Amino acid sequence: MFQLTAPAEVAAMANINQQIDFDTAAIVADEMGFVVEHETPPEPEEPEPVVEEVRRGGYTAEEYATLPTRPPVVTVMGHVDHGKTSLLDAIRQTNVVAGEVGGITQHIGAYQVETQGRLITFLDTPGHEAFTAMRARGARVTDIAVLVVAADDGVMPQTLEAINHARAAGVPIVVALNKIDKENANPDLVKQQLAEADLIAEEYGGNVIVVPVSAKQRIGIDTLLEMILLVADMADLRANPQRPARGTVIEGRLDRARGPMATLLVQDGTLRTGDNLVIGAIPGRVRAMFNERGERIEEAPPSTPAAVLGLPEVPEAGSTFEVVPDEKTARAIASERALAQKIPAEQVPTRPMTLEEVYARAAEGQVKSLNLILKADVQGSIEPIETSLARLGDENLKVRLLLKGTGSITESDVSLAIASNAIVIGFSVPVDPAAARLADANGVDIRVYDIIYRLTEDIDKALKGLLEPVYQDVTIGHAQVRATFRIPKVGTIAGAMVTDGIAARNAFVRVLRGGNRIYEGKVASLKRFTEDVREVATGYECGIGLEGFEAFEAGDVLEFYRKEQAS
Repeated sequence: MFQLTAPAEVAAMANINQQIDFDTAAIVADEMGFVVEHETPPEPEEPEPVVEEVRRGGYTAEEYATLPTRPPVVTVMGHVDHGKTSLLDAIRQTNVVAGEVGGITQHIGAYQVETQGRLITFLDTPGHEAFTAMRARGARVTDIAVLVVAADDGVMPQTLEAINHARAAGVPIVVALNKIDKENANPDLVKQQLAEADLIAEEYGGNVIVVPVSAKQRIGIDTLLEMILLVADMADLRANPQRPARGTVIEGRLDRARGPMATLLVQDGTLRTGDNLVIGAIPGRVRAMFNERGERIEEAPPSTPAAVLGLPEVPEAGSTFEVVPDEKTARAIASERALAQKIPAEQVPTRPMTLEEVYARAAEGQVKSLNLILKADVQGSIEPIETSLARLGDENLKVRLLLKGTGSITESDVSLAIASNAIVIGFSVPVDPAAARLADANGVDIRVYDIIYRLTEDIDKALKGLLEPVYQDVTIGHAQVRATFRIPKVGTIAGAMVTDGIAARNAFVRVLRGGNRIYEGKVASLKRFTEDVREVATGYECGIGLEGFEAFEAGDVLEFYRKEQAS
């Protein structure tokens, strides 16, 4: 324990882990002969201008200001069993829970409600995974995220994931505090938990709107819709209904009677029956359109979802569409895109970048920040790592933490990395096998560390373009020593049988005896009978010589491996 003298000359007791205010620390430091400088906290990061540019849909600021407003597009997310479906049910006043199988929402995936004479479009997605999966395919459809949190259960792991996914997308969050009618509801505790997740309610001095609701009792629903409209007004959502339509595929399916169908969300322009359109590499023509109630409609203005007939095949959710002048143009564009998909992928970077590529991509103007997803073993590890990372980089290239949490690296983390062009960093945590497979398939860079300074050192080097490529050992085969031969002027050679994989002349090798490694080096020679060979396959015998090692014994296992750059 230390006795500190506070500015008012009042003795204060503090232990080594306790935080003290600046004035007290300055007095103690002064008495010990040190000069203390007050460090100004960093300015809060402004949202990236690219997000605003994307939402303007390619219009200049002047052009955008002249366009009429459009309804907001809302996605509802949150922890399982916190009442997402019940809340959606209360909003549209239909019993989705009882009639979900074969119901309308399974077919169209989006619907509109009217409040105060204005429309709001809701996307009926299964959760934040689907939300991020669409972002990973380039779709940016959501204007506002409604986070459903149960007042009797509080912030849960999936709640935190939903917050991070919405925040990574740059989407404003409105919290629906559900189940306030329950006896064990504790709204104040939930607001405190939200504040710990950097979602500070307005009544606590923050800027996050928290609306108490009860989906079952239909309490607070009108207020929630009113707050959604308020956030939409602040976002200044606009579109041009006079131009040819463009937007995103919400979902696609094959109807037994009608053939391929797709739910399209019009984001700009107006979609009309008879329009020719291109969805990815699929040409089509709008033969008929239907709303969420199954009623036939002739046109769909901005922010309107519509189920469309007239496509030759089922499009993928998240694909973008655009209306073109005629069928010939549609087919020509579709053919060009189909051909472009066959061009080798290395010509266009379609995967998240690796840590070694950060500096080069920043120099080319492709990225302005290093997006990281940080998972650590305990909360106490996150704070020093986050503090160290905040000091790295400069005004041109900074570290941006999209997600920080405890526990193993999961598929959800990798999905967020795919959608956000991020790198996953783990500290003393395992990687789930499913997450590793997903990362490998999509080229996501996962780095796991056990020492903090090595983690921060690698990030610092990456930001400066000094990080060397990481190589990993890839085992290609094993051989077992059956006998040894002494050859004059050459040395001792092992006569071995390849038990699996291959033995290669240009490989590295480990000598294992009783499960212990006794030597590691390179292959000096590889022969089949008297012939030098490049490799020997499983089941064949060969003679093997190693550089600097001759102490072979029968039964030794030779493990052949190559060093490959980690992807």
